[in-house]
Amino acid sequence: MATTARTADSLLDAVQAGVTIYDLGRPLTVGMPQSPNHPPFWITLPRRHGDTVRPDGGSAANDLLVMGTHVGTHVDALAHVSHNGRMHGGVDATAAQVGGRFHELGVHTVAPMVRRGVLLDIPGALAQESCPAGYEITDADLDAAVCRQGTSVGPGDVVLIRSGWGRLFDHEDRTRYIGKESGVPGIGADGATWLAERRVHAAGADTIAFECLPPGKGHSVLPAHRILLVEHGIYLIETLALEELARDAVYEFTFILSPLPLYGATGSPVRPLAVISRG
Repeated sequence: MATTARTADSLLDAVQAGVTIYDLGRPLTVGMPQSPNHPPFWITLPRRHGDTVRPDGGSAANDLLVMGTHVGTHVDALAHVSHNGRMHGGVDATAAQVGGRFHELGVHTVAPMVRRGVLLDIPGALAQESCPAGYEITDADLDAAVCRQGTSVGPGDVVLIRSGWGRLFDHEDRTRYIGKESGVPGIGADGATWLAERRVHAAGADTIAFECLPPGKGHSVLPAHRILLVEHGIYLIETLALEELARDAVYEFTFILSPLPLYGATGSPVRPLAVISRG
C-alpha cells in the first residue's frame, strides 16, 4: 500500500508541476444556444436553504436538472443516427430502441477517452478570423491545416476542427450561434470521408451540428453524421470551446473525455480536457 501511495503522490506532483489543462467544455446555463431538435437545459431548486432547518441550525439546498443528452458540449453515441433503418454495424434501429433504450451502441458503450488529440485550425489555414457562415470545410482545407501546423492525423486520434464559429456561443443574440438563417460552417461529406480514411477514433467541432449547415436549411441533411457514426463508427463531439487552444497554437495534446454512464442513451454531456506538458 505504501508503494502505491508513493506512486500516486509522485504522479500527482508531476501533473501539478508540469502540465497545462485546457477546458474544452461549455458552461451549462438556462437559455444557452442549442439545437432545436433537443430538450433544452433547465435547472431549478426544489429544496432551498431555509425550507428545512435542522435543530443545530444546518440547512441544505438541492437541484432538479432537466436536459437533452445532446445539449451543451456532448458526445454522440453510435445509437444517435441511423440510415435506411440501420445503425452502425447493420443494427436494426427500430428493434434496438424497443423499451426506450439502446442496449447496443448506447453511450454506456463509449469507453473513456485518453488519446492523442489534434486541433485543426481551419481559419488559421485560410488566413481568416473565422470560416464564413454556411462554409463547407473540405478535404483540401483539412490538408491545408495539417500542412500549416505540421500535425499529422492517424488511426485512433481525436480530431477537433475549429471553424471559429464558437466565438458566437456567448453572443447576446443566441440565434447567431444556431445560425438557422445564416448557415453554419462545418464539415461536409468529403471532409467526413477524409476523417474516416484516417480511421480517427472521434471528431469534434465548435458548432452544435459538427457539419456544414447551408443557409436556411438547418439540420435537414447531415451526411457527415451518416458517414462517421453509421458507416465508420466514429464518435462525434459537438459544441466544443476551442478558441484558447487556437490562441495558444496548441495543435497536439492529450485528449481526455469520459461520458456519463447513461445506460442506453444516444449521447451524454461531457467536459473534455486538452492536456499539454510544460516541459
